[in-house]
Amino acid sequence: MSNDKLQMTSENNLIVRFAEPADCGAIFDLVKALAEYEKLSHAVTGSPAALKEHLFGSPKYAEAILAEYTGQAVGFALFFHNYSTFLTKPGIYLEDIFVLPEYRNQGIGKALLIKVAHIAVERDCGRLEWSVLDWNEPAQAFYRHMGASILDEWRICRVTGEALRELGIRDLSIKN
Repeated sequence: MSNDKLQMTSENNLIVRFAEPADCGAIFDLVKALAEYEKLSHAVTGSPAALKEHLFGSPKYAEAILAEYTGQAVGFALFFHNYSTFLTKPGIYLEDIFVLPEYRNQGIGKALLIKVAHIAVERDCGRLEWSVLDWNEPAQAFYRHMGASILDEWRICRVTGEALRELGIRDLSIKN
């Protein structure tokens, strides 16, 4: 079996593989399911076409892994490279990992996380990291079980929308 596919379960009903351009509609449906689970459906403003461009266009901004169970897309992981100046090594930031609720507790999330970790190791990354919502105790317990540390001392900073546009047009010569 190639490194691009990871098959699991005794019946080989689960395939975890790199996404292909034709998968973007299914992945976007999973993104919408993730947003619904997180009560953030209102925040989804993208499209399958934009996702396809960002995953497979030039430049390529992110990569995705798809989990198929008996031929149906049931989960995904989307990630991209970052960089650690302290380690002087690339890393992988896992933007999203999600399994449809009815397919949880079957090892699918574990298979997705392991696949991304395999990629990080193959690419000589210094770290694999991601964020988890503070209310999502089941996810936190899963991540700890998988060996992750949850860093309470770090906070995410984000600039979006109009604030990003305003910051991006500021004159660099302004001292304050």
